[in-house]
Amino acid sequence: MIVYPLWHVGHQNEAGDDGSTVHVDESGVFCDELDGDDVKLLGIYSTLERVEERVRQARLLPGFRDEPECFYFDAYELDENGWTEGFVRVPPGE
Repeated sequence: MIVYPLWHVGHQNEAGDDGSTVHVDESGVFCDELDGDDVKLLGIYSTLERVEERVRQARLLPGFRDEPECFYFDAYELDENGWTEGFVRVPPGE
């Protein structure tokens, strides 16, 4: 079964070359939690139609309407493992 987690990024970053806030870049919605971006999970949906309806509703709400292009989602197979290779911690400043 495919599911669609829907996220929104409230931007606080200063990631632009001129210190400006970056909302969307060539890869899609930009996110840098270390620089203050606030990521919110709005829900996990069973169809793209439900995702689209939730985005339409959320764009009317305070906060979300200030960054209407900062929603993102992807398709995930239910019960599939992620992070199967583990991860490495990189100390700050390296």
